[in-house]
Amino acid sequence: MDITALIERGEDGKYSIFIENKDFPYGIIGTGATVQTAMEDFEEGLQEMKEYVESTGSSFPEISISFKYDIPSFLQEYAYAFSLAGLERITGVNQKQLGHYISGYRKPSPRTAKKIESKIHAFARELTAVRFA
Repeated sequence: MDITALIERGEDGKYSIFIENKDFPYGIIGTGATVQTAMEDFEEGLQEMKEYVESTGSSFPEISISFKYDIPSFLQEYAYAFSLAGLERITGVNQKQLGHYISGYRKPSPRTAKKIESKIHAFARELTAVRFA
């Protein structure tokens, strides 16, 4: 079973991870001050749920989890690596708009979110092609 877990940054600055699939019968969440600690908490919760389900005599389904960010969380998590000016050059979305997304003042439309995602993926592919002499 393929499961999607969403990474979100809350107003308190902490990160939460939760399963987005409505048809998955177990609620598993992770929280932390960083994405890494939230992922560790999520994995711990997943393991605890699996152990609990199996202790009742039921079987826990085999799952494959893919993680995805909401735009503000991604921009906050990678702020150390990308300036707003750099992100504007990469994505074509102006800095002011990106700032609104980070602050939560505005949310990107699905079309804009897809554009940001595809441009960041293209940039990552460019980086993986770099070779040094």
